[in-house]
Amino acid sequence: MTDTQPTDPFDRTGFFLEMITELSGSLEQVIGLEDAEGYFSLVGTTIGTKMSAQYRKASGHDDLSAEEVAQALVDLKTRIDGGFSVESINGGQITLVNTRCPFGDKVIGRRSLCMMTSNVFGTIAADAAGRATVDLQETIAAGDQGCRVVVHLGRSDTPGMQYFGPQA
Repeated sequence: MTDTQPTDPFDRTGFFLEMITELSGSLEQVIGLEDAEGYFSLVGTTIGTKMSAQYRKASGHDDLSAEEVAQALVDLKTRIDGGFSVESINGGQITLVNTRCPFGDKVIGRRSLCMMTSNVFGTIAADAAGRATVDLQETIAAGDQGCRVVVHLGRSDTPGMQYFGPQA
């Protein structure tokens, strides 16, 4: 379920949503999904680094707890009109679910955009824990009803993308 609100294609938000989703589709067609994911990973890491610094500054300390990391990830997605919530926090494992993608229905079939989520989440989590693994188990972009993202803080042998913070 994507639970989207219509956007005006001629306002600033609508224009940028259209531009980014068309860019991702073009990249996936021209250079392939894997390389398109690589480009979005670079952007996601840069944005994640900036966001991580802001969340750590707001908390008043560099070492965010699992609860604070989860809160930051949900806050970030809420601010950009995502529908993420915490399903569970079990030790160093944060499970998040999502009912609404910030890209709306335009994300369907454009899986490279999910690398933005993976890299922003992974960078924030790795900055807090030294290392993190992000497993995108279900995504709206892949045609699932929602997203299910598991973030493992610290060293993990679980499937997913690995991220390394400055403490690693």
